[in-house]
Amino acid sequence: MARLLTEQHAQTALPGIVVIPALNEERALRDVVQAALRHCGKVIIVDDGSSDGTSAAIADLPLELIRHATPQGKALALRDGFRRALELGADGVLTMDGDGQHDASDLPRLLDAARRYSNYIVIGARLVGKDVQPDKNRFGNQQADFWVSWACGQRIVDTQSGQRYYPRAVIELALTMPHNGFVFESEILIEAAARGIRTVSVPIKVSYEDDRRESHFKPLRDVTRITRMIAWRLLRGGFMPRNYWRARTVPPIVVDAV
Repeated sequence: MARLLTEQHAQTALPGIVVIPALNEERALRDVVQAALRHCGKVIIVDDGSSDGTSAAIADLPLELIRHATPQGKALALRDGFRRALELGADGVLTMDGDGQHDASDLPRLLDAARRYSNYIVIGARLVGKDVQPDKNRFGNQQADFWVSWACGQRIVDTQSGQRYYPRAVIELALTMPHNGFVFESEILIEAAARGIRTVSVPIKVSYEDDRRESHFKPLRDVTRITRMIAWRLLRGGFMPRNYWRARTVPPIVVDAV
């Protein structure tokens, strides 16, 4: 694993550290990073063993790059980014995907929600432009929302969104967790909820352009893995009837709704 560092920062950037895991994002990543740098003071890219020109496409930009020699999975990429952010003294970390689906102009809104809801996880819920979301993704996300909300004891909107804000306590917690893949991001929400850390959602823009590379998220495979993990937790916890009741009857926390 190699780390390259440059110390230049955009003079007008807002506070905040953004961690972006990237696997074969040569086409989109440069635009994503440039947009993020306009809104935040620091960007950490974790190139998870890309086989294309992902790292070369951003080599001249003022960011920090962590590079895996071979693909290790999104969970390890996030963990490495989180660890470096803590080394830099971060009180919290923003995340977003490297494929251009997320709009970096929404990052300040997540930071604003984090200031208003101290020690909450903030999820950028893909509600603006949701009508263009592929049907298979929409179905997979709905299923994941149901199971994750049950395990958390709180109805959460868009549990599978990669655009988030994590407070420091959750980052430290995430570094201790065992699961990999997309299960990791669901487990963060559940483990945090078990410790009394709730989640708030902020509506964000979403883009599903035809020329974007195929999503790494596979609805059938990944939702099955998430469901298996949660089913085991529910079984051990006696199916958590109070959690189920709260998740089904108490409205989700959504701020800045449009």
